[in-house]
Amino acid sequence: MEDHIALITGCSSGIGRASAERFLEEDWTVYATARDTDDIADLADRGAETATLDVTNARAVERVVDRIIDEQGRIDCLVNNAGTGQFGPIEDVPTDALHDQFDVNLYGPHRLVRAVLPHMRDRTGGTIVNVSSLQGRLAVPGMGAYAASKFALEAMSDSLRSEVDPHGVDVVVVEPGVVETSFADRTDDSRDRLEQSGAYDAIYEGQDDRRAIEYDGVFGIPPADVATVIYDAAAMTDPDPRYAVGRGARLILALRYLPDRWRDAAFGLFRRVAGLRR
Repeated sequence: MEDHIALITGCSSGIGRASAERFLEEDWTVYATARDTDDIADLADRGAETATLDVTNARAVERVVDRIIDEQGRIDCLVNNAGTGQFGPIEDVPTDALHDQFDVNLYGPHRLVRAVLPHMRDRTGGTIVNVSSLQGRLAVPGMGAYAASKFALEAMSDSLRSEVDPHGVDVVVVEPGVVETSFADRTDDSRDRLEQSGAYDAIYEGQDDRRAIEYDGVFGIPPADVATVIYDAAAMTDPDPRYAVGRGARLILALRYLPDRWRDAAFGLFRRVAGLRR
């Protein structure tokens, strides 16, 4: 597909970088953004337009969107990929850390949507892809702050999809499972902000165990797999509202249909097993 314009956030690594590469392969004009353009200089070498963008900065969002409209006249696809993860038990997460989690994962996409939508409505066409997570539909212990931001993104996307349908704009949610990126390392760093009460050692140790299992190559998938789904959603004339991506993703999402007490009991069993392993 030629002469199509995509704006992608969070392109310094992982899913965002792979998405920029995938769209470039299909001859789209790609505006790849990151907080530091040095991190995406190689994408510029490959033909992408690059821009500095911190999605928590409303004026920066407006400048990037205005630039694209001035240069291209339109935006065909917005990929809201930039995100961060604040892990830790809810009691241990300070309120300012929770706010920062929402500022990137929810308010950031909202800023981009508000800036881009008027132009898509004027053209009666366009696609908004919001990158969520399986955690956006199934929350687990120790990831409440992150899951809350993704649950909220999913809810906003559902409302938005119905609101903009009469204007010819599609809204798609992509829900990756475990992806082989540096995201997990960054979430480990988020523990530095926690005010650990000492009451949740089993949860912290369980997270460490889960990471060892998830990233051993059995459950993890490459970012390119997610990027392909994102591109396909952008290229389709009638994409599905949601795409779960990853090994066992549909099975994991099926767990949300279990009665709440059963799901809580399963988490309790996991906690006890983790305790025995210590």
